[in-house]
Amino acid sequence: MAWALLGFGLFLALYTLLRHGLRRTPPPRARPALHGRTAIVTGGSGGIGAATALELARCGARVILATRSALRGEAAACRIRTETGNPEVQFMQLDLSSLKSVRAFASTFLRQEPHLHLLINNAGVSAGGMTEDGFSLPFQVNHLGHFLLTQLLLERLQSCAPSRIVIVASSAHCAGRLRLGALGRPPPGLWSTFQDYCDSKLANVLHARELATRLQGTQVTCYAVHPGFVNTELFRHAPLWLKPFLIPLAWLFFCDAAEGARTSLHCATYEGLECFSGRYFTDCHLQEPWPPARDDRLALALWEASERLVGLREPEGNPSPDPAAVVQ
Repeated sequence: MAWALLGFGLFLALYTLLRHGLRRTPPPRARPALHGRTAIVTGGSGGIGAATALELARCGARVILATRSALRGEAAACRIRTETGNPEVQFMQLDLSSLKSVRAFASTFLRQEPHLHLLINNAGVSAGGMTEDGFSLPFQVNHLGHFLLTQLLLERLQSCAPSRIVIVASSAHCAGRLRLGALGRPPPGLWSTFQDYCDSKLANVLHARELATRLQGTQVTCYAVHPGFVNTELFRHAPLWLKPFLIPLAWLFFCDAAEGARTSLHCATYEGLECFSGRYFTDCHLQEPWPPARDDRLALALWEASERLVGLREPEGNPSPDPAAVVQ
């Protein structure tokens, strides 16, 4: 029994060293005043999204939690209102795995909310099957759904400028390989699940890059961020055989949600970042992404392909309808 207690004590000591001792927590920054500003946080019912929404609410912003589960979304909104004393925290249903849901959310938001200053494209999944729209779940939730959402809300962001868009990407973009001819389909091979996730994260970084180019002169800026390795529910769709490896790693080495939200909050609120629109941030600092994520031609090709896939552009080879032939 004594040996067991000693072993358990040594394990706890090692865990504490690994979990806390090897990571320096930066000092907290002064909270900016966000009264009168409206923010959308996708995936705001848990993890990094909830931590981001909590801090924005503490700063006085009106915060819309855009998430799939009504039960979890309403509970998170109530919890944040109680903890911050900010009554301007609301839930609105958004399922990024359904383009129909994305369009319905955008329509409802634009009808009900006159302002939008911050769009935090945070929600993400690491694995899964196919969506109702015929795309792989990670690629649609992580990229295509957010791409469509951003486009549908862009005019409102421009009318409320200065405003910002934050796209939560990942260092996993370094392993991404976009197959433009098969975009949105699961990649082949043994590591298809992992590759699919990495491809979606490369798309996130390229999305921010091309979006910034198109937004020049509008006072709307955007940023791609790597939140760090965070112990959240991101891997809830991972294969069962992989979870025994991921869970201990998450406990030992991954940071918590509040730490993971820091870079998103930095890019959403820190003054003086406008000249870095379209760039990639990690640990609240500017960082150069891997070379494919700096390829402007690939960014443009991804943009045009994404427009076609979400229905914002005519498919190649299909002529645009003749306006004169449209029945009035």
